[in-house]
Order: sequence, then C-alpha cells, then structure tokens
Amino acid sequence: MNRLIALDMLRGYALVCIMLDHMPVSGLRGLTLANFSIFDAAELFVLLSGFLVGLVWLSVERRDGLRKAQWRFARRAFEVWRALVLGGIIMALLSAGLLALGMKHTAVWNQYAVWVLENPLGYLGVLATMWLQPNLLDVLAVYVVLIASSPILVPVLKRFPLSFAAGSLVLWWFAPVLNPMIPNHNKGGLLFNPFGWQLLFFTGVAMGLFRQDFMPVLLRHRRLITVLASGMFLFGTTIVIAAKIGEPALPLREALKQVYGSINKWHLDGTRYMAIVAASWLVAVPLATPLERLARTWFGVGLQQIGRGGLWSFLACVLLSVLSDAFQMNPPDQGLPRRLAADFWAILALWWLSAIWLAYGAPWQKARKNR
Repeated sequence: MNRLIALDMLRGYALVCIMLDHMPVSGLRGLTLANFSIFDAAELFVLLSGFLVGLVWLSVERRDGLRKAQWRFARRAFEVWRALVLGGIIMALLSAGLLALGMKHTAVWNQYAVWVLENPLGYLGVLATMWLQPNLLDVLAVYVVLIASSPILVPVLKRFPLSFAAGSLVLWWFAPVLNPMIPNHNKGGLLFNPFGWQLLFFTGVAMGLFRQDFMPVLLRHRRLITVLASGMFLFGTTIVIAAKIGEPALPLREALKQVYGSINKWHLDGTRYMAIVAASWLVAVPLATPLERLARTWFGVGLQQIGRGGLWSFLACVLLSVLSDAFQMNPPDQGLPRRLAADFWAILALWWLSAIWLAYGAPWQKARKNR
C-alpha cells in the first residue's frame, strides 16, 4: 500500500491540535482547528483512522486473505486497549509527580493521581474494564470499541454497503438512548458515544474501501459537490465565529440555530458530521494538490512523522499536554512569550519522539508483523 503523505500530515496536524486543545492556557490554542470549524481534531482523527482502516484492510485482504485481515484488526484493538490502560497509568503517575513538586495543572483531572497512589490495583482494574476513561485518553475508549467491531463489521460493509449505511444511520439516531446502557462510572455510557461515532468511523472505512469505485462517479459532478461542500463547511464556520462574537451576533446565532438545532460533540450531531465529511471532499479534491505540496515541505514532513507515529504519537501528545500545561501554569500569570515557548517545546518534543519511534520502534514492529 503506497502511503498518502497528505493523510499522514493531516493525522499529525490532528494530534498537534489535540495536544494544544488540552492545554487551557496555551498561547497557540486559539489557532487550532476548533477555532474555525464546527468540528475539531477528534472528528478529524476518527475519520482519518477509519479511512486508514479501509486502506489497510484492502491491502491485507488482497495479499493474505480475509482471516488475516480480521486477525490484524483484532490484534490492533488489543493494542489500542493496551495503550489506553498503560497511558492512563503513566498519565496519572505523571500528574502525581507534578503535584508532589507543587506544579498545578488542569489539563487532566487530578483525582487520577490520588487513585493511582491510594489504590493502584483498583485504578488498573477500572482502566482495564473501561469502566473509567481518563480525560485526554477517552477517545481511545471509543476507538477500542470501533476497532474491535471491525473484524465483524467491515466484511458486512464490503458486501452490503447500502444496508450497512442504513443500519449505521439508525444506530446513530438512537445513540443518545443506547449509550447509557453501557456500564460506566458516570452512568451515562462512554463520553464519546460509540453508537454515534461509529457513523463517522465507518464513513471513513467506506471511503478507504470504495474510493476507487465511487470517486470516478463523484468527480463527474465535482463542481456541484465542491460548491455544496464549501457551503456546508462555511455554515459550520459561521456558527463557530458567531458564537465567538457573542452578543452582537445573537440574531445571526438564533437564525442559524433554527437550521441546525443543537450541537453535541459527544453523541456526534449531524452538523458536525456533515461538516467533517464536506471538509474531506475539499481536502481530497480541490485542495489535493496544495496539500500534497505542503506535505513535502519541512513543516509537512514533520507533521507526517507525527502522524505516522500512531498510538505512540497519541500517547506522547497526551503526556506532553499535561507536562506543558504544568509549565505554563507554574509560576501563575505567565506572559504570552513564556506560554508560547512551552507550546513550541511541546510540538518539537512530539515531533522528536515520533521520529525516534519511526527510527527504532516502527521497524521492530514491522519485522514482528512480517514473521
């Protein structure tokens, strides 16, 4: 499977945004994706992950058969679960260490630091059963569920795409009712509702699986689709900007609300879903060449390396967000230059750790998989 460098770059960009968005006093937080679109890096991460699943599934199934593809993603679900558990423990210990040094931080709930020290086995148990999903890592919990379902559901999607799409829409519609049925510490199910987010994930999977079939058809109507996609993206952007303007934009906000109703990230509302799907068209078609060129610059190559780091990069971005948040809050009331210095340090550290992984960790994994 040939790598799509723009895809790697966008995954890296999503991880950088996730890291900065979780740093409350970050100087660069105002420049992340969530500031100019109705969706944020979480949607971008999940859609791109689904797309990658579709691409890899096709490659593995063609080379090694269906069973190998199913086993590949069953094993991947375990790897994501393991990352959730280990990441939760390391993050809690990092938080405890910072608190012991008197370094306040708000990127992560400080109670995890208490639990991991007072009852380490109990904390391990609630992480392992996903009864508790620590903030910053909670998107991995829904990712575990979605990846674990792939060995069963992707073959169904391949064989019955239209029926699968209809079933996925029905499941998404009833997501707010279904999620509380999942045993969970907050009695409301997973924070990222898997019954809602499956629609976005399997949309990405379908894009990866069928792009060779449907893109020639869609490209015949590229102008119309580009106009509609641009309109949907700008509609979402207008909602965000109007909310930032506040009281002066209240009439516009009320008018827009008559169209979109309500926004709910955790169940994945329809407006956010349509906006990220519209953006995917814009990225794949009218912006494809500029993004390809950007991906070949030194900046784009750095983001590519972050994106290719996978789970390692995700865990690194989470831990760095906690650490950099502590740097920015201690001492309190720091000026913008010091907060920006912590931002740039975190981004460079994320890139460096990803590059280290690609140089040493990734080849080892590849060799193991080929055995």
